[in-house]
Order: sequence, then structure tokens, then C-alpha cells
Amino acid sequence: MEVQRLQYPLPPDFEAPPCVLAMGYFDGVHLGHRRVIQKAIDEAKVQGVASAVMTFYPHPREVLGQSGYTQYLSPLDEKLRLFEAAGVDIAYVVHFDISFAAIYPEDFIDEFLMTLSPRHVVVGFDYTFGHRGKGTVLTLKEQAHGRYDIDVIAPVNKFGEKISSTLIREYLYQGNIIEATQFLGRPYRVHGTVIHGEKRGRTIGFPTANVQLAAPYIVPRNGVYGVRVWLDGIPYNGVMNVGIKPTFENERKEKSLEAHLFEFSDDIYGRTLDVEFLFFIREEQKFSGIDALVARIQQDVAEAKKQFAVHSIV
Repeated sequence: MEVQRLQYPLPPDFEAPPCVLAMGYFDGVHLGHRRVIQKAIDEAKVQGVASAVMTFYPHPREVLGQSGYTQYLSPLDEKLRLFEAAGVDIAYVVHFDISFAAIYPEDFIDEFLMTLSPRHVVVGFDYTFGHRGKGTVLTLKEQAHGRYDIDVIAPVNKFGEKISSTLIREYLYQGNIIEATQFLGRPYRVHGTVIHGEKRGRTIGFPTANVQLAAPYIVPRNGVYGVRVWLDGIPYNGVMNVGIKPTFENERKEKSLEAHLFEFSDDIYGRTLDVEFLFFIREEQKFSGIDALVARIQQDVAEAKKQFAVHSIV
């Protein structure tokens, strides 16, 4: 997949191949997003042109000062990986800033969108763009003037709820991992590096990998989870604690992610890995001492192994 990073205004000599273009922010690349992207891919094959996706970075809501948008379901590198896995030919990553936000919808279409040579545009039903978000699906249709066709994808619903990035974020904040998985269409995944921690796990019989996230991912609610960890393409089941380890004194109370992998004892400090959150086991809690903590971890491991054995985990 070709990745092009763009900034408004585009240079006068900018050229783009004819394409079918899907537009959106696509945080999470969830089932609704994937329907938009797949329609663009399918239409591009019919027309014999490139399939392309236009996305934005940073998140427009972050630039416009809305709280809660400094973390992502899919930071940019993860999003691009998902685009490529879907079969997209070109990803246009547009730098979003205050000046870009101020463009009037008609100017966005004439001065920016048309420069990307779209023969066909695909958007979700609630897509907005331009100054104060005044550009809508209707604007795209009215301003086409025969230059491009447009498909508008209806909302995708599951269990009576409209699939949205906002709802998936809320599920993760609540620890509702099963629901988040169903709306994403895959397990929620983060990428990071194993760093040195306090090494307490080894002293109590449960060595852990302390994961430093590689990007500003949304971190699920504090608690213990069943996880699948991918290391060099090999999956390992395990449990992960997300939180501040309240049983131990930690003046800074920094949130950490520590994974204990079943039947695994290799030294993996400095290695990168991916963690998929599969199910929630319990809230994080403070124990009276090490013995009580160890007993509870044993329970957590037994519960996780039972769920891995009994259920078909995506």
C-alpha cells in the first residue's frame, strides 16, 4: 500500500491517479468503517482504478479542543496496517490543523478533494467536513457536478446499537471487552515494548512482561484481563493486569500494563509485542498482603485458562 502524507494547500504540481476514494477518520477501523472501505475497494475493481482512503491526523476533535481525544482506538500506524490488511491501494493521511478546519466545504471539494482525482467517493451516512462541520453528504452530492459519483453507506447496527468509535471507546472504558470485540470485528489490540519493571512477579512465581505502549492507545478500565500476546508471530495466552498495583506502595500511581504468559519463561526485555484483550476477569483490587495476592492471581490464571478452553476466542 502506498502512503502519502498531505497538507493543505497541496502543491500546484501535485498529481494523483484516478481512484475510488473512501473518506473518514476511521478510528478503530470497526465494522461500520470496514463496510465503507470495502465498498471503495469493490468499486475500484469494477472501474479498474486504485482504491484509496483519506484519513486525518491528528484527530479533528483533538485539534478543536474536545476532551477525550488524545488517545486512539487505532493510532496512525495501526490504522495504516488495518487499511493495508483490508486491501487498500493508497492511503492519504491529511494533516489536520486549525487552518484546515477552517476551509469551507465547497473549497474543500474544489481545491482539495478534486486534486485526488476521485471518480467515485464513498462515505458513511454521518460524514461531515469543512468549516464547523457544515459539509455533509448532501453537500458532496450537490457539489459533484458530474465530476464524481458517490455512495453513502448506511449505519451498521449490532444488537440494536449503531456501531461507532464513541461506543467502542465507552465499552473499553467500562471493561466490556466482549462487546468491543463484536463491534470492532476483531479483538482490541495494542502494540508496545517490554521494559524493565519492579520484577516483583518473578519473586512470587508469576513473571510478567511490563508493556510500554508504542503510541497513545486507549487503555481499558483498570482490572485483570484474559489476553493473547503475539511475539514474533506466535500467539501466547495469558492474563494482564491494567492499573496501579494498589497492593504495593507506588507514590506516583502510574498506570501499567503487565502480562503473565502461560507456560512461558523467556527473557523478552526490549522486544516488541502485540496484546489482544479477549475478556474481562475482575476489577483491580488491593490485597492485605503478598499471600492473598498470590492466591488471587492463581484464581485469575485458573479462570482465564478455563475460559480459553471452554469458549471459542476470536
